[in-house]
Amino acid sequence: MKRVYNFSAGPAVLPEAVLSEAANEMVCYKDSGMSVMEMSHRSSSFQAIIDEATADLKELLNVPDNYKILFLQGGASMQFNMVPFNLMKNKKVDLIQTGQWTKKATKEAAILGDVKILASSEDKTFSYIPDCSDLPIREDADYVYICENNTIYGTKYHELPNTKGKDLVADLSSCILSEPIDVSRYGVIFAGAQKNVGPAGVTIVIIREDLVREDLAFDVPTMLRYKTHVDAKSLFNTPPCYAIYICGKVFKKLKAEGGLAKRKEINEQKANMLYDYLDNSEMFRSTVEPGSRSLMNIPFVIGDEALEKKFIAEATARGLVNLKGHRTVGGMRASIYNAMPVEGVAALVDFMKEFEAKEKKNV
Repeated sequence: MKRVYNFSAGPAVLPEAVLSEAANEMVCYKDSGMSVMEMSHRSSSFQAIIDEATADLKELLNVPDNYKILFLQGGASMQFNMVPFNLMKNKKVDLIQTGQWTKKATKEAAILGDVKILASSEDKTFSYIPDCSDLPIREDADYVYICENNTIYGTKYHELPNTKGKDLVADLSSCILSEPIDVSRYGVIFAGAQKNVGPAGVTIVIIREDLVREDLAFDVPTMLRYKTHVDAKSLFNTPPCYAIYICGKVFKKLKAEGGLAKRKEINEQKANMLYDYLDNSEMFRSTVEPGSRSLMNIPFVIGDEALEKKFIAEATARGLVNLKGHRTVGGMRASIYNAMPVEGVAALVDFMKEFEAKEKKNV
């Protein structure tokens, strides 16, 4: 069966070359005589896999030496708890509200301390990123928190907030590795892998060493302490071994293709192709203000629910799948992560043009 173009927001499309390589190694990985799925996480074979993945990720993101890279479980949702548990001293968090994921993070942090909303875009259904150049950050805030790319609403920070010296904590689940970043501007970065890196089950955490604390403000369970996992080099308990193995292959592919600067060029090409059509279409329109648009998640609408259902059904039949918008906002959404080829976006735009022309004739 021919592979479809999968526009799912996550779990999402993976590079076909990576899947093929993993398929060839499924039964027997190198000279181990077994699959990675069967392999002990204490074995030398898996140690080499995780060490290589860590080194390649460090190289791709140019991670400074005073940061630690972790491969954990629990998704970004677990980080909504781990971050405040480990970083709160004064029990105060300053947060910028840009959608569902910051709302969830707010709810969890508020269990442990005081969360102040510095700015919000809820007044316009989260269709833009607020001005973050001069925020009313509290002097005793423990950190400033953002979700850098918003999968549901399709917004992205193109300038990081001015945190006035406070540590920035950022959820990069849906944009990590899509472009170069300056890791030194963050205290903590975390990202569920299932959107832009690998399969579901592994979460990447990049944390500055001085934030890996032993004395915490709370009685924190062992598994929720960053120090536990830093000391054990992500091997305190059995990690999601196979997911880490696939992520490692994705890292190598990105390096071989020219790194993140090249990847950004390709991602901009894909996104501009779709945005240009949306901005000139008489039927479809983008729901995001131009200065806040994501390269990864592009929501769009027709404004007629029946016609949108028809579009999604016909697109699916054409092999353009998972275009239905998030249940909270409706409409359509094309998630065009790193692994979505340019040809996939071109096929979507061609179909949208065809659909629009056909429906105009039926009016």
